[in-house]
Amino acid sequence: MRVLVLGGGGQVATAVAAAAPSRHRVAARSRAELDISDASAVARALEETGAEWMVNAAAYTAVDLAEDQPAQAIAVNDTAVRVLAAAASAAGCRLLHLSTDFVFDGRSNRAYLPADPTNPLSVYGVSKLAGERHVLNGGDGGIVLRTAWVYAGAGRNFVLTMLRLMREKEQVNVVCDQIGTPTWACGIAGAIWGLIDAGASGGIYHWTDLGVASWYDFAVAIQDEALARGLLRRAIPVTPIASAAYPTRALRPAFSVLDTTATRALIGAPARHWRHNLRTMLDDIRTP
Repeated sequence: MRVLVLGGGGQVATAVAAAAPSRHRVAARSRAELDISDASAVARALEETGAEWMVNAAAYTAVDLAEDQPAQAIAVNDTAVRVLAAAASAAGCRLLHLSTDFVFDGRSNRAYLPADPTNPLSVYGVSKLAGERHVLNGGDGGIVLRTAWVYAGAGRNFVLTMLRLMREKEQVNVVCDQIGTPTWACGIAGAIWGLIDAGASGGIYHWTDLGVASWYDFAVAIQDEALARGLLRRAIPVTPIASAAYPTRALRPAFSVLDTTATRALIGAPARHWRHNLRTMLDDIRTP
């Protein structure tokens, strides 16, 4: 299978390229290499690579900044996805698009199913939902894969931010009333390849690591596991606070756990608890 991965250099795209089974041929394109809003450039990339699948891991992900820069968020998460969906359809290529738990409002009392009603609270969430609709309306079996709380051993993410703050600060305060599932980018990559290899039908799928946590729980686990691996030299107090005590420009869903049952039943990729995957990632960055 020939697969074109967009968002090269990002957390998920890097993991997808690294996890590619040997029987597949992968071409990754970064933002500098391919403007995904340029229809002719996307068409050329599909022709040059002969891609049968296109994985879109490119996104505008600055959730708070999007409130002040809605045009930029819409350009990448909405308008450009429409370009990708049209180009994929014209080339007879299937599109697998990464989306987010932020399409939900967080008022559910159970994990969200793929078919549950959406109601985003932020510009970021609205723009991502619009992108989903382009994929699903584009024909040729477009797939939307929602995930949440993504981190990796490189880039900008909660785990690396916490490690830095725990080295620099005497105490950190972390929100305790937002509940979701930390998800390692390598786990998402495995799910993406699982969907491709299964020839999954078009539609919406969910994938995260197993289990649930608050951001506070996640931060405590990061410190505990990092101390055990010598990535931190000392423990500092991690204090739980309410979201109201840490106001942000964008509203976030208070509960955004995604139900991954259907995806796990379809694909062969193993699903592991978020803390297991956190340990594995920290082992990776500890190894020179």
